[in-house]
Amino acid sequence: MPAASVEGAPAPATQSGQRRDVPRVLSIAGSDPSGGAGVQADLKSIAAHGGFGMAAITALTVQNTRGVRGVHVPPAAFLTQQLDALSEDISIDAVKIGMLGDSGVIEAVRAWLEKVRPGVVVLDPVMVATSGDRLLQESAEAALRGLLPLAHLITPNLTELAMLVGGDVQESWEGALEQGRELSSATGATVLVKGGHLAGEECPDALVSTAGTLGQDVVVVPGKRVATRNSHGTGCSLSSAMATVQVRLGDWEAALREVKPWLSGALEASQALQVGTGNGPVHHFHHLQPQPAEGSFAAQLWAEAEKHLEAIYSLGFIQGLASGDLAEKHFGYYLAQDAIYLNGYSRVLARASALAPTEAEQLFWARSAQQCLEVESELHRSWLSTRTVEPRLGPVTKSYVDHLVAASASGSYAVLAAAVLPCFWLYAEVGKTLHAQFVAAGEPAGHPYAEWLRTYADEDFAAATRRAVAIVDGAGRAASAGDRTAMAAAFRQSCRLEVEFFDAPRLHS
Repeated sequence: MPAASVEGAPAPATQSGQRRDVPRVLSIAGSDPSGGAGVQADLKSIAAHGGFGMAAITALTVQNTRGVRGVHVPPAAFLTQQLDALSEDISIDAVKIGMLGDSGVIEAVRAWLEKVRPGVVVLDPVMVATSGDRLLQESAEAALRGLLPLAHLITPNLTELAMLVGGDVQESWEGALEQGRELSSATGATVLVKGGHLAGEECPDALVSTAGTLGQDVVVVPGKRVATRNSHGTGCSLSSAMATVQVRLGDWEAALREVKPWLSGALEASQALQVGTGNGPVHHFHHLQPQPAEGSFAAQLWAEAEKHLEAIYSLGFIQGLASGDLAEKHFGYYLAQDAIYLNGYSRVLARASALAPTEAEQLFWARSAQQCLEVESELHRSWLSTRTVEPRLGPVTKSYVDHLVAASASGSYAVLAAAVLPCFWLYAEVGKTLHAQFVAAGEPAGHPYAEWLRTYADEDFAAATRRAVAIVDGAGRAASAGDRTAMAAAFRQSCRLEVEFFDAPRLHS
């Protein structure tokens, strides 16, 4: 039975919901004082996807990254007052529902939904926390099941999915999909079946609908498992992101294809937050690269770099790499030259480590040099070993390495740091753009450079780039006017050579 035919249910978003560039999204959920889950995670997730977030609090918890210690549920009448105050004044484009606590709270939410009829309703049936702590009273489970048909999308984890259909927790993907079909058939809603709790390296998610609201009954979006213990709030973050993006796109499959890579990146970048000693939160804003402060030395360099980025994006090599149409001989030439370049680049970075004024900067450049050698070895092992590529030094590669060696021989740490920066900065920006285009295209099957494009999402390299920018900015602030001029000249020449390096396969392969 479709959700729209249930008495009092909200109409489907694709019919009555209005797409907006800045969705107004209400989170109805509990509060997590540690900031990783609940309304705190929802508001971050909504903001990360360009929405304006609001919150009506259903419960107060005592918790940290180690677990939940207590739950207080305010009177349901107070929640009703919160909801009424919001909807009487603000047009709400989407609602994400999380922790509800007890049957009185559930009935209050149900009555408000039937009255207001939001265009998008995403229900995350929070019953058990990742830590194993129960967050919904057993006596309230029947009331929660009665609320499910009012949702357009339901996003349970595997334990919650089993509880909602009255079955065993599934250990196979096919078993989970079958329970998703059962729940969709019972509620009329689309169900997001999540593979995060299954064993193995793969981590698929799937949209399941038996009501014909999707292009097919089951739409699977594949993904790789992220090895991290920091998964606190992933369910909250995913569901609120889906609500926000659905308002912008009006398509659940398109929304999932945008949200899933973002959440994977948030998990990969979670270690950078260093929050808590247990199951830490994800990094909601990992995708936002902070630009240099206006008027800083790095901002001056960025103005120069942007010109060269435009030139790089116009190159046939970059366009062919993004589309998959790039000739293999051109890609092979690029890889061979990259391996040769990285060998020389690692030695220059080692020189930067020797010249660095602080132990922290010495360690940064030394680690970067080591990673260059590891990447070069991986290129030979996984790519070049399976291709017939002549490992000859190309003219552009020679010019680039010679330029860096000259900067190294100058004896100026500031000039050398500025010279090596474009290989971090421009490469990171190009990689981020290409990876985003690849994901937006749905990671098309059969793309010959798919694995290469996926490597561009590496958060460790993005973090290293931010560190390199900060180091050069600090060196520029401390340098004399003459040294800053020399730094800018070295940076500019490296930018030119970056453009030529990307264009070299067309000219020399």
